[in-house]
Amino acid sequence: MTLVEAAVESLEEALSAQRAGCGRIELCANLSEGGTTPDPSLIVQTVRECRIPIFVMIRPRAGDFVYSPAEIDFMLNQIGVARSSGAAGIVTGALDAHDEIDGRTVARLLLATQPLPLTFHRAFDRCANLPQALDELTGIGVNRVLTSGGARTAAEGAGNLAQMVQRSRGRIAILAGGKIRADNVAELVSNTGVSEVHSRYLDEGSMRDLVSRAG
Repeated sequence: MTLVEAAVESLEEALSAQRAGCGRIELCANLSEGGTTPDPSLIVQTVRECRIPIFVMIRPRAGDFVYSPAEIDFMLNQIGVARSSGAAGIVTGALDAHDEIDGRTVARLLLATQPLPLTFHRAFDRCANLPQALDELTGIGVNRVLTSGGARTAAEGAGNLAQMVQRSRGRIAILAGGKIRADNVAELVSNTGVSEVHSRYLDEGSMRDLVSRAG
């Protein structure tokens, strides 16, 4: 069965996604800008009210993914806040000035996240060499990568997603994301072999259709 993760920015959206059958929530603020760290009070409230796992976005600002030492310290602190608030996982990531994986920073973020799982977000798709980036994240110990296969949408990147599923050999989960909807999810799952898909929350009916067709 394909797990559907819904990206939400409110308790109401999280509860609606849960009713629609989604298996996991990515809790964010500012989804229009790609998502940033939500308010701690929202994390606590959402964890308390929802029965499904809540993964929390840790991103200090919109824009690029190259972070200063102060921003990295803030991210480490916010991971601690999310963990103490009951989060089931963390969604974060960091790149260097060449848009390659910042392995040292990611290792620090992962250490702060443990024992919770860490998802590397779609900053991954900025990397020029996706297979190399996937191998690096696998070696660091990241649990999951959210990716469109480097394309504008997951449907357009389906070929690369299929290759990543094969390359991962189950060592790191491939979470497909990027304009996934009810009308394209079944074909995407069939063509790529992904077992998890990610969609920004739309409305309860649309999410229910997406879950149903994901299989």
